[in-house]
Amino acid sequence: MSTFKIDAELRDDLGKGASRRLRRLNKVPAIIYGGNRDSRSISIEHHKVLRFIEDETFFTSILELKAAGGKRQKVVLRDMQRHPSKPVIMHMDFQRIADDVEITMHIPLHFLNEEECEAAKTSGIIVSHQLTDIEISCLPDHLPEFIAVDLKDFKEGDIVRLSNINLPEGVTLTAFTHGDVEEHDEVVVSTTHVHAESESAATEDTELPSVDVPSAQDKETD
Repeated sequence: MSTFKIDAELRDDLGKGASRRLRRLNKVPAIIYGGNRDSRSISIEHHKVLRFIEDETFFTSILELKAAGGKRQKVVLRDMQRHPSKPVIMHMDFQRIADDVEITMHIPLHFLNEEECEAAKTSGIIVSHQLTDIEISCLPDHLPEFIAVDLKDFKEGDIVRLSNINLPEGVTLTAFTHGDVEEHDEVVVSTTHVHAESESAATEDTELPSVDVPSAQDKETD
């Protein structure tokens, strides 16, 4: 598990105007909450945040955050707002965690051996990812950076469902805590016939032959 250490500054100047001023100073406004403690507004150097988010594991790791000379506290990133058109981080939300309390996180799926599997080498077949991440629950010490899905034996017509995924020790799927397992056993990976789709599309795009429809005037003449 990667370790990210975040140095932050406490801030009391709140509101949209204060956030805009922070961004002009190349800082990211943020908030830290949870853990039976009051929420606190903080700011983080923008260039450091950009460096952190280059690593995919930042989003699924236990982070160590320290503000105003205090002790480092364990947190996870809960939300991050980006500028719609610029490489600018607008705001971040962090949640405090405890070692003995389970957390719920969305974890990315990593598909292994996909290019070597039989389905990928079959003409007219593509491997379709129906899900790219899953929601899991576990204690912080068991939090995985990603979940591996091995496709080495995957072939045409095969389907990988949530129930087929091998989860690390101590990790559970939240989808299966909502009721009937079969009802929530979503498809993760399947195969698609490319030729069938192309032929269907070609049929739809084919121009129908024109038919001369007599006008009202023609009918009167007859």
